[in-house]
Amino acid sequence: MAAIIFVTLVSIIFFGDLYIKNRVEKYIFVKRDNATGSGKNERELLGGRLLLRRHHNRGMVLNAGEKRQSVVAVISLVLTAVLTVVFLISLGHRGNNLLRAGLSLLLGGAFSNTYDRLKRKYVVDYISFGVKWKRFRNIVFNLSDFCIIIGALLAALGLSR
Repeated sequence: MAAIIFVTLVSIIFFGDLYIKNRVEKYIFVKRDNATGSGKNERELLGGRLLLRRHHNRGMVLNAGEKRQSVVAVISLVLTAVLTVVFLISLGHRGNNLLRAGLSLLLGGAFSNTYDRLKRKYVVDYISFGVKWKRFRNIVFNLSDFCIIIGALLAALGLSR
């Protein structure tokens, strides 16, 4: 029964993020300012605390490796495959649901971003934080990124028990 819950969590993350990415690709357009000709592809949410943007990340974290997209895609595919094996092995053992929850979050995020790298040739990012610090404001995430970060923390906590 627990295995079904964790596999369902992986599926919800993958398909949920894919749905959001497809909507962002379709509906977040670059708006042109007629006076200046400049474009802006963001919408403010929650009073400007969150920014909805469309960004195509052709590399890894913070666009690292964007000039070597095929290498990034292979690394992503290999790491996702290894993570899948570890996840499946964890389902065969009793206990340690914290580890399995972390692996589920990690795997759902990894599947989504790897799918993007293989299918689109870039990862669709769409969330930024409306903060004053410009460097942090310019970083764009997606749901999978948050799942990967939280999943890694939960998996580490699960392993340390």
